[in-house]
Order: sequence, then structure tokens, then C-alpha cells
Amino acid sequence: MEKIKKRVLLSGNETTGEAAVNAGCRFYAGYPITPQNQLTEYMSRRLLEVGGTFIQAESEVAAINMVFGAAVAGARAMTSSSSPGISLKQEGISYLAGCELPAVIINMNRAGPGLGDVTPSQADYFQSTRGGGHGDYRTITFGPQNLQELYDLTYRAFDLADRYRNPVLILGDGILAQMMEPVLLKPFQKKFPVKPWALTGCRGRAPHKILSLYLKHGVLEAHNRHLAKKYAAVEKSEQRWETFQTDDAEIIIVAFGSAARLARAAVLAGREKGISIGLFRPVSLWPFPYQPLRQLARKSRKFLVVEMNLGQMVEDVRLAVEGASPVLFYGRPGGGVPTPEEILGVARKLKT
Repeated sequence: MEKIKKRVLLSGNETTGEAAVNAGCRFYAGYPITPQNQLTEYMSRRLLEVGGTFIQAESEVAAINMVFGAAVAGARAMTSSSSPGISLKQEGISYLAGCELPAVIINMNRAGPGLGDVTPSQADYFQSTRGGGHGDYRTITFGPQNLQELYDLTYRAFDLADRYRNPVLILGDGILAQMMEPVLLKPFQKKFPVKPWALTGCRGRAPHKILSLYLKHGVLEAHNRHLAKKYAAVEKSEQRWETFQTDDAEIIIVAFGSAARLARAAVLAGREKGISIGLFRPVSLWPFPYQPLRQLARKSRKFLVVEMNLGQMVEDVRLAVEGASPVLFYGRPGGGVPTPEEILGVARKLKT
């Protein structure tokens, strides 16, 4: 792989689109919804410049099924939406997982439930990390905290989707989607994995098929066990996390995405006031980094989970800690965004 070549100022939506194009994405289908409309607009122009295919579908359901068609033909394909739109795509995502097809899905999470509003949220954590649709399946899910990480994880998502033949989801939010930061770009990928399973026409070989319908007794159970082995391999190899000031911390904040960025500022402010506070940030939301968090819980500490929802990732934190340390929660649902001062105020109360 060539070295990173230049830094440019982009919005989060543009960052995602540029990462996808540079990673070899040549098919995009989507449907407008705030706060990710700029991504759809960006892909409509950018894919034309590189000889790709852009389709503004008639609905979110149509878009995910177009991605299914492109993936089954071997293309690197992507779709994007925001919360209600991602809900409509869940059946298609389940089909992608069932057929073992690689695809990348971008969710710039907005507040809900229902139509909610267009403010940022993290209330799609359950949907993203538990499969979201029907059946036993998982989507590899990342929660970036800044635009460089958004770029790098989107770029890598296409490789992981191909490696594991599985959908990969980037869980952003309205803050990441619309903010602007300088981003270091990678060059265009030129080498891609061979996909002998793709439906590209027989061309002298025996025909094969891709499907998720198994009606013979025991066949679907065997397929699910095959998928489970793949998910176990993902859990072993693809966990990502970051620690900040945790070595001597008596209080550890656990947060992801935009909330983690705010929590980091709270940690810095707390350290200035003499509070021994740190941050544990899951980067991969599935697979969730249970073991590294469990190791931190072996010392006498308190954990504060901060989320922009009513409490979702906190369940994974409690599973990781296994009762070894107290786990408390502070959340802002329905588009509420906690300030570093709020977070530090809650953390200070835990000290008493």
C-alpha cells in the first residue's frame, strides 16, 4: 500500500464518500434523509468521475436490494442513510448476511424513536450491534469519534466486508456527518480480492448460486453454525478500542463516537482539577472489546458510561465488568448532547 498522500478539509459526509471511492467502491444506491443527504449528493458526483454507478433509489428498501444485486455480482457496494432509513434496510441487511455478501452501510444516527428529529443521537446502538433484522447474524460495527477515524474505518470496512463476506456498518451521528476537519487521504486501492463465488456468468465453469433460503431439514441449522464460526473469528481478530489516562484512574468513563470525544475533554478538565479519571473508548462496537474492559475492572474502580441515548452500550459494559466494579450511567436521549462540564459533574459525584 502506498503512503498517505495529502490532507484535505472535508465534512463528515464527504469524508465517508471519499473513503469509499478510494477503497474501490464503484456502486452506491441510497435515498435522501437528513443528516446524511450530503453524502448521497457527494457520491452522485464522485462516482461519475471514477466510472462508477450511482442510483438514487425510489426508497430505502429499493436501495439496499440494489446493493445486494451489486454485491452478488462482485462489486464493492455501499449504501447510507439515517436511523429510520436504516430500519427500512434491515430485511436487506439480513439477506446480505444470510447470503454472505460483502457490503458497507453508513448510518448517520439521528434522534428517535419514530421519525424523531434531525439532531444527533446514539440510540441505534442496539440495532447496529445485535443484527437489527431477523435471524441469527451480526454486522461488524464501528463507532468513529472524529473524521480521520471515520475515513480510516470506512476505507477499511470494504476490506473487512470482503474478507469475512459480511456487511460492515459505520455508526456515525449528525455531529460527525456535518462537522468539518482536515483528513489525510489514502491513495486509490488497486488490488482487490478475487471473488470466485460472485455471479458473473458461467464462462466455461459449472453454474453456482447464492441464496439464503434452505428448506431441506438440517441445512439451515448447518449454515447458521457455519456463520457462527465466522463471527467467532471476527470477535477474535477485529476488536478495537482506545484507552486514555486509565493507568491510575479511580473513575473510568466508557463512551463511543461523539460522546467519547466529549468525555475526553471531561477527562482532561478533571485531571487539571486533580481528579484521577480516565476514558475507555470502544472503537469496534461489534465485536465489543469485553476482555480489555474486564481487565480494567479488576482494580478497585468505578465506571461511568456516557451515551446519547437512554442506556444501550451500558449493557455491554456491565457484561464486561461482571459485577467486579460499580457501573453507573449518564445519558442524553432524543437529541440531547452532553457537555464536557456535565460529564465531569457526574463523574465528580462518583468520587464521594
